[in-house]
Parts: sequence; structure tokens; C-alpha cells
Amino acid sequence: MLDPAVSERLKRDDHGLVAAIVQQHDTREVLMLGWMDDEALRRTLSTGRVVFWSRSRQEYWRKGDTSGHAQYVKGVSLDCDGDALLVEVDQVGAACHTGARTCFDAGGPLPAVVGTRPTEGDAR
Repeated sequence: MLDPAVSERLKRDDHGLVAAIVQQHDTREVLMLGWMDDEALRRTLSTGRVVFWSRSRQEYWRKGDTSGHAQYVKGVSLDCDGDALLVEVDQVGAACHTGARTCFDAGGPLPAVVGTRPTEGDAR
């Protein structure tokens, strides 16, 4: 069972899930987004390996069990609203199911206006 002090801080979606952003611990590279319920988070916090809830298969899966591309936990943080987790890992191999290092390579960048930070004294 997940520590009640942790569980009460979580704000879950309608399916009881919290978004888990996975980041390489030393380079800060964002690798992927997964979903965790209380049990997946408990397993992640207590085993040193990342466990997700698969929304499509409706089952738990430990990253790397079939692919060999494991994620070893280096730290887990909860955001200020309690609705997202940051899971810092040591990633072995690819994080994406496509075989890419990160899930954000295949999707590619979207066209976006690049903002410019106002200079001091600028009234924008």
C-alpha cells in the first residue's frame, strides 16, 4: 500500500492516474510521459525500477522487462499541485517504444512563436 501521507497529496484524473514525466537524471533530457496509479507509484518508490499503469492494456508494466530498456530510479518528486510526478532515472537504451532515445523525437517540434523575454524597464 502506498504511504497514506503520499497518497493524500496526489490529485488523480477520473481514472485514478497521475502523469509521470520521466527525465534522465544527469542530462535532464525529458524521455517520456507515463501514467501511474497508487500501486504503480508504490512499486516505483519501493523497488528502484519504474512501473507504470498501461491505459491500453489495463495492466502494470515495469519499463524494460520485455525490451531490456530499463529505467532505474534516481529520484521522484511531486509537483506543487499534486497532479504530476517527475521521475528521474538512469535510462538503459531507448525510452520510447519506437526504439528512439526519447518519445519526443518521433513527434517532432511544432510550429510555435518563440517568445522574447522583456528587457528591464520594458513595459510589455
